Amino acid sequence: MWLSEYWLSAYSVPDYPGEARQMRRLLHFHPTSLVLGGVLIGAAWFYKKHFALPEDQAGFPGYFTFLVAGALVPAVSFFSIARRFINWRAFSLTMFFMLLISLLWEATLALPYGWWGFQHQQMIGLFIGAWYGLPIEEICVWIAVTYATVIVFEVVKLWQASGRTAKEALLGPKPVPVEER
Repeated sequence: MWLSEYWLSAYSVPDYPGEARQMRRLLHFHPTSLVLGGVLIGAAWFYKKHFALPEDQAGFPGYFTFLVAGALVPAVSFFSIARRFINWRAFSLTMFFMLLISLLWEATLALPYGWWGFQHQQMIGLFIGAWYGLPIEEICVWIAVTYATVIVFEVVKLWQASGRTAKEALLGPKPVPVEER
């Protein structure tokens, strides 16, 4: 928020309230996100069953599926509206710092000291050896959280700027009854 609103505000939509009031509704189906989510889950399952080490092939990549679904719900519901309002430069810098801090935390502290671990049956089976066997899902969680958060942030900001109730902003104005036309 800070990067988008202050440091990189030159790359934000100039008349945010005006643009928000012109939008009929915020809730729009984005089929590309749904298809991409299905493809990602299918690819994760395929990799686990055919390319992971034999000891990692059992189970289903449930953790990855949960991550994709968590990022998918905001994307399928709101991405087509939110994408033109997202300050992509601020998003990119936020993503970089999120990845850097999380990597430092996971690879240098949490995993080496055994503060937590992962259930291999729920993982894809793709581990990064140089980072103390960090599963690829952990990198995906850092990306998914940042992605979903920025979409939700923009939708809430658009709703607030529109001056309408949440229901009206999300679903559009009530239709006018025929007898009143």
